[in-house]
Formats: sequence, structure tokens, C-alpha cells
Amino acid sequence: MGLEELKTSVLEANLATVRSGLVTATFGNASGIDRNSGTLAIKPSGVPYDRMTSEQIVAVSLEGAVLDNAYKPSSDLDTHLVLYRAFPDIGAVIHTHSTYATIFAQALTPIPCFGTTHADYFHGEVPVTRHLSEDEIRNRYVAATGDAIVETIGDSDPLEIPAALVASHGPFVWGRTPEEAALNALILEEVAKMAWYSMTLAPGLSPISQTLHDRHFLRKHGAQATYGQQESTP
Repeated sequence: MGLEELKTSVLEANLATVRSGLVTATFGNASGIDRNSGTLAIKPSGVPYDRMTSEQIVAVSLEGAVLDNAYKPSSDLDTHLVLYRAFPDIGAVIHTHSTYATIFAQALTPIPCFGTTHADYFHGEVPVTRHLSEDEIRNRYVAATGDAIVETIGDSDPLEIPAALVASHGPFVWGRTPEEAALNALILEEVAKMAWYSMTLAPGLSPISQTLHDRHFLRKHGAQATYGQQESTP
């Protein structure tokens, strides 16, 4: 993918979060990466979404050097960089302060899998990070946020759990492409909303069985996936 195509895709992912109601004001950002060149493209800091153009999307090296723009990159750049370095199979990262996912983050509560909607997209509960230390907050807050996410995902496949809730902050979501990350961000908010109401109606509700969870996730993901149409050979 060329840089201009990447910037256009990242712009669309940013705008998709607004259209989906996941972002208010400028509370959020999306980025994407071209793994071949090691170049990522990310939302410019503080630019209103209704005036944002692909030319304003900022190109940055994987080492963090701004490559081509007078605009400053998102203030969350270092979190995105940590995730790209740690998760080599992801191609995009999105951060929002969407209402229900942020409620769970502020309550320090993972989002349990109560139903098959969740299981179709997340192979497990959506976890919450630890709190950052005082030293991390003072000296390397943005990068330390990424470190906490990486620690929380641990040995899990980040494409099977493509989101984490940053304690007292909000969700970070990722995917193979900016389009996939935007969809994951939308689904995350929907399952957070469903979980909130399920917990309200039935306090003490247990998650679905691992068998049902696996059945739904694996029909859409992995080598044995059966969901959707198979590509035919002419």
C-alpha cells in the first residue's frame, strides 16, 4: 500500500469512528501502518474531524520520527508505536472514549462474554490494564500506556483479543487494516453496551460456556472458519 493510499484509509477510519458515534469532539485517533516500509500514518493532533483531510494525516517512522508534515501527530502516537512494535501482525490502531467501553475502563472491569455477539469478535473477555505508576505517569505516560496494554494481552493472540481497556482511561482497539480496526471499535462498544445492560438486569450473571464461545469465534476466524462465502477459482 502506498503512502497516499494509507493516509486515505486512515482518514476514513478516523471519520468512521465519528459516524458511528464512538468519538465526541476530538477524543480519539486512528492510525495505520505499511509494514513493508515501516511507515505509519496517524491523525493530526487536535484537528477537528469535519475539517480533516488526507493531506493532514501525519506520516511517522516506526522509530517515531515525523516524516512529511507540518502538522503534529496525535498526542497518543507513542502508545500506537508501542503496539505496532509489540504486535507485528496488526496493521491499524484506534483509540476512542466511546461511552460504554469507557464506563468499563473507568470501573476497572473487564467486559465478560455473555453472548455470541461478543464471541464472534473477541476470543475471551476484553481485559483491563493495570494502573500506571506515579513514575510512569510523570515521565513516560503515553508509551507506558502502550506497555500496560502489551502486558495485559500477554501471550494471547492480539488478533483474537483485538482490544484492551486502559484503566481509568478508555479503549484501544486494533486490526489488520484501518477498516477492520474501525469495525472492531464499533463492535467493542456494542458488546460493552450489551454487557452493561445484561449485568444490570441479572447481577451475578455468568459468562457463556467456553464451548459456545469457541464455536462462535472459530466459525469466523482461523484456518477452519466457515462463515461467509468461499472465494472460487475461475
